[in-house]
Amino acid sequence: MLSTMLRMLACLATAGAVAVGLALTTSGAMSATRLCQPTEGYGAGPFQQSPLSAPRRAKIGTGHVLNGRILRATDCKPIAGVLVVLWQAGPNGYGPRGRGSVVTDRSGRFRFEGPVPASYTGRQPHIHIAVSHPDYEELLTRYLVRRGANAGRITLVLAPLL
Repeated sequence: MLSTMLRMLACLATAGAVAVGLALTTSGAMSATRLCQPTEGYGAGPFQQSPLSAPRRAKIGTGHVLNGRILRATDCKPIAGVLVVLWQAGPNGYGPRGRGSVVTDRSGRFRFEGPVPASYTGRQPHIHIAVSHPDYEELLTRYLVRRGANAGRITLVLAPLL
C-alpha cells in the first residue's frame, strides 16, 4: 500500500511538472508574441512634405543620444541593413540640419546623436523616425524625449511584406 501511494505521488508530481512546463512554454510563447507585435505607425509628420532622403550621418549635434534596435515581428530577431531616417525640430522648426539617416548593423542596432529636440506648439520634444527595408512594411513613427533626458532607447518591430 505504501508503494502504491508513493507511485501515485510520483505520478502526480510528474503530471504537475509537465503541466507547469506546458504553462511556462505557452506563456513564454505568448510573451514573445506580445513583444514582437509590429510597431504602430504615428503618421507621416514632416515626411509627408519631404521624401525619406536625408544625408547619411549619425550625428547632427550634441546633447541627446538615441540608441535603437529594429526587430522582425515573426521571431523577434534583429534586422540588419535597415535604413532609419531621423528628423527633429530645431528652434526654428524643421530644417535640413535636423535630419540624418543611419543603417542598422547586423544586430539591428543604430545610434543617432543630436541636440535635444525643440518643443513647438506645446508638443513634447520628439524625433520623427522613418524606417525602410525592401522586405518589410515601411514604418513612420516618433520617439518622445523625456524632459531633461540626454539619452533614450527605442525598439521598433517591423512586419514582413506578404
